[in-house]
Amino acid sequence: MRHWGIKRRVMILALVPATLIAAMLAFSFIQSGIRDLDLSLRERGQAIARQLAPASEYGVFSGNREILQALAQSTMREADVKAVVVADSRGKVLAVSGRPGIPVAAMSGAEGAPQVIASGGSSLAFTAPIYQSEINVDDFALAAFGETEAAKGRERKMLGWVSVELSTRDTVNRQKRLVISSLVIALFGLIVTALFALRLSRDVTQPILRLAGAVRKLAEGRLDTRVESDSPGEIGELEEGINIMAANLKAAQENLQERIDEATALLSHQASHDVLTGLVNRREFEKRMERALRNAREQGGHHVLCYMDLDRFKIVNDTCGHVAGDELLRQLAFLMRKRLRDRDTLARLGGDEFGLLLEGCSQADALRVAEDLLAMVRDFRFTWQDKVFNVGLSMGLVALGGANDSIAGLLTAADAACYAAKEKGRNRIHVYQETDAGLVQRSGEMQWVSRLNLALEKNLFCLYRQPIVSLKGETEPAFEVLLRMRDENGEITPPMAFIPAAERFGLMPAIDRWVIDAAFDTIRRQGVGKGTCAINLSSSSLLDPGLAEYVRAGLQQHGIPSQCVCFEITEIAAIANLSETLPLLQELKKMGCRLALDDFGSGMSSFAYLKNLPVDYLKIDGSFVRNMAVAPVDFMTVQSIHNIAAAMGIRTVAEWVEDEATLNLLRDIGVDYVQGNWLGRPEPL
Repeated sequence: MRHWGIKRRVMILALVPATLIAAMLAFSFIQSGIRDLDLSLRERGQAIARQLAPASEYGVFSGNREILQALAQSTMREADVKAVVVADSRGKVLAVSGRPGIPVAAMSGAEGAPQVIASGGSSLAFTAPIYQSEINVDDFALAAFGETEAAKGRERKMLGWVSVELSTRDTVNRQKRLVISSLVIALFGLIVTALFALRLSRDVTQPILRLAGAVRKLAEGRLDTRVESDSPGEIGELEEGINIMAANLKAAQENLQERIDEATALLSHQASHDVLTGLVNRREFEKRMERALRNAREQGGHHVLCYMDLDRFKIVNDTCGHVAGDELLRQLAFLMRKRLRDRDTLARLGGDEFGLLLEGCSQADALRVAEDLLAMVRDFRFTWQDKVFNVGLSMGLVALGGANDSIAGLLTAADAACYAAKEKGRNRIHVYQETDAGLVQRSGEMQWVSRLNLALEKNLFCLYRQPIVSLKGETEPAFEVLLRMRDENGEITPPMAFIPAAERFGLMPAIDRWVIDAAFDTIRRQGVGKGTCAINLSSSSLLDPGLAEYVRAGLQQHGIPSQCVCFEITEIAAIANLSETLPLLQELKKMGCRLALDDFGSGMSSFAYLKNLPVDYLKIDGSFVRNMAVAPVDFMTVQSIHNIAAAMGIRTVAEWVEDEATLNLLRDIGVDYVQGNWLGRPEPL
């Protein structure tokens, strides 16, 4: 029933109660009719017997059978009378009419009112007693006792019996006709009810089914659907409401589609354009470069890439804020765009950097376009509030079309050429040449910049350790942590492959801090107070004013005693920036950290400054140690450095110990510690 439709529900709702009511009424009517017909037959039989009994009194009393026979035959003319029997009190039959089906002996007990004495398959017999009538003329009795009391005291004499047998066949037939007619009437009523229910269901359900169909079509997205609103009452209101709702939905969909189209166009534009300047962004610029590069390879087209960087833009930002800087970028983008052809692509690549793709343009023509832009920017004056600024433009040009050209390679080459223009004095143009060794080197270093930033972001650096062994019998372990980098394939990259680029582009302070964090975490995990960990600091970190506080916070966070940490700085870095370096070294010394001067001996003039540096160890440069067993001058240098350091109370560490002979010489000199592959190669920490 749960899945029935509304039409079936209406039909069932109309027919089930009507069927139950019709069945109950028919049953009651049939039962009442049958009972009435049966009662009518019995009452008539009793009435006939009651009337026949007094009429037969004289015949029975006088023994006149003819009279009795005449009475019996006249009674037979009554409807349904099948037989009549008159008998005396002894059971002797005095008159018979018809064919009685009940023995005379069965009537012997009939006394009082007429009664049914027997019923057969198709007949019903009634008997009534025949009493002798008596007339009482005793007036005294009537006066003394009253008529009623006198009558009660007399006993009436029974002369015989009368039996009337009625046929029940006609009554049964009438009862059958009654049942049939009642069922026919009930069936007719049900048919009429069914037709009415069908009409009702059609009148009620058809509009609802139309509404349901309309709702289903609307749900499928067919918003042009409408229904006829010709129904009365609430259904008509629903039909009108559906039409209004469909019209509103269609209007809303059209409006929404317009907004979606506008938003899609806006998103598409924003996905390919810079929000600030309205120029194409880096991704779209690279797509157009790819198209131009494919044209150059397949059809020999001439295209030129220009990489531009604003000069003195930082002054505007620092003086007037980023709002002024943004306005400057917008104005310059607008002015440069006016100087270019429609087919040229000007893009903002990030910050104050712009890219220009000149399609269908030779290198000579591109150079003229670049010079025009350069002059325009040189003559431009940016005014913000009460301040006036002049900016410049450094530009690098590179031609497209080489067999091995790639988007990344072309951008790197153009950026390198732009950097070369800045190094030559800014506000000028530099054309990239593949034979330019300086630019090639810078291109390689710039590729390392992105890899180093990725390594910092995704934690691709790792630490190795190399033991530092005491020659004076000390058991306290010591080791130096060495930096390595994993590439995308998990291969280990040595530090000299990326350290120069990191130093040139100012990434060493961030890398040094990563090393400090990783080393402190290692000390904590291995157990504090167990040996000394030597950590190298670059020359850039020595000028970092926040490094001392960073180290202090790291020691506290990891719960590491400061004496477990030794920071190594190179001799050249320490002496080249002594005034800036000395405060940091003194602060680290106050914390309790140890200090080592690395690569000592590479500049002999450093002896004069040694007494001003608060160092605990001198690490003798490995270039002297490695050959001291075969080179007397190197031996004497190592010995001199050790003797001077010992006189100053500074312990010495000899690096690059590669064989046993060198180790024995160092032990003879009295060097305190040794480090090298002979004693232990670097291994992952």
